[in-house]
Amino acid sequence: MASNRHLGRIIALQSLYECEFRTQCEDPTVSIDDILARNIERYKDTVEDTEFIERLVHGVMKNTKDIDALLQPIAPEWPIEQIARVDRTILRMAVFELKESGDVVPPKVAINEAVELAKAFGSDNSSKFVNGVLGTAYRTLVGDKDADAKAKV
Repeated sequence: MASNRHLGRIIALQSLYECEFRTQCEDPTVSIDDILARNIERYKDTVEDTEFIERLVHGVMKNTKDIDALLQPIAPEWPIEQIARVDRTILRMAVFELKESGDVVPPKVAINEAVELAKAFGSDNSSKFVNGVLGTAYRTLVGDKDADAKAKV
């Protein structure tokens, strides 16, 4: 399942990236549902958990403004629109997972997966940048719930 989720995140990244690119190019035919269906179809023999991919993609699309508002103070030297598109997309996906999928995906797994995506699809410094931003996001948005639970015992 873990590798399947990794592939799912790759499909989500590709879909979100394409949608943002085509939207910024003012493509009147852009549809996230069409893009997502096409990308899932390519991997239909390999990917099993399409609900995970759809939830991730639609969650990021629906909450982009809120996610960006959370990211901006974490990386104040980098206005959202100046972050490389692939890094921005990876960060949005990871923040969505941190905020909305903690019951399904442990926060540290979401961060590790984002760093791996940045290594694979970003520039030479992307993984360090993504790791730094998400480390701060984890501390500010999620906190260390394990430590809090142990302190109460």
